[in-house]
Amino acid sequence: MGAIVNRPTLGRNGLLGGLVMAGLLLAPASSTFAQQPPTGADQSPQPAQPAQPAQPAPSTQDQQQQQQAAPGLTFEGDAGMLLMQVKPDKTSDFEAVMGKLHEALTKTDKPERKQQATGWKIFKSTDPGPGGNVLYVAFIDPPLKGADYTVAKILFEVFPTEVQVMFPFYRDSLAAGLNKVNMQLVQDFGAPAKPAPPLPAGEAAPAAGPGDTGATGTTGSAPSPEPQSSEPRQ
Repeated sequence: MGAIVNRPTLGRNGLLGGLVMAGLLLAPASSTFAQQPPTGADQSPQPAQPAQPAQPAPSTQDQQQQQQAAPGLTFEGDAGMLLMQVKPDKTSDFEAVMGKLHEALTKTDKPERKQQATGWKIFKSTDPGPGGNVLYVAFIDPPLKGADYTVAKILFEVFPTEVQVMFPFYRDSLAAGLNKVNMQLVQDFGAPAKPAPPLPAGEAAPAAGPGDTGATGTTGSAPSPEPQSSEPRQ
């Protein structure tokens, strides 16, 4: 990942191509095209069309507003997971970007970002992943409901220039799309136990018959209710 700082900056177009994939849309400057003359049987001269004024580039404030309006990655459950398949030869790049994400969450001046960081951990599976890829899991417990967990957005907030170099490494390290999982808490075994709901009433067990296993675990005929005697009966 040390090669990141030596790679030339990708520029605005390269940044937009990557960040749009992550839900971070920076509005490009719009352009107008000259109107073409009509084609067909009538080739008489047409009056010249007045030149259209060029549209001004969006201001930084406009870009930030559109950035905030872009769809984000949110978790609405009691806990959340994000499953990420990483190419085997790109794990160092991926982990380096996760390190910069950690740094961004530490340096941010937004309280909600710091609150997000308290329940956000990244795990790496030690077992082989699908297709030979390496499986990473972002485990978020508890999530800050409604908060945006998009990696590119958080990096852009703190490192608006460096993200142009960092994001392609993150994007190219992923072997597949991200899988988000919202989870609902069912049992917390570390908390005091609550009374369990009664099980549904079942049918009575059938009486034991010949060949059934008895209480002693042996098989045979049903036990006699009276003790057996070896003396002949009168």
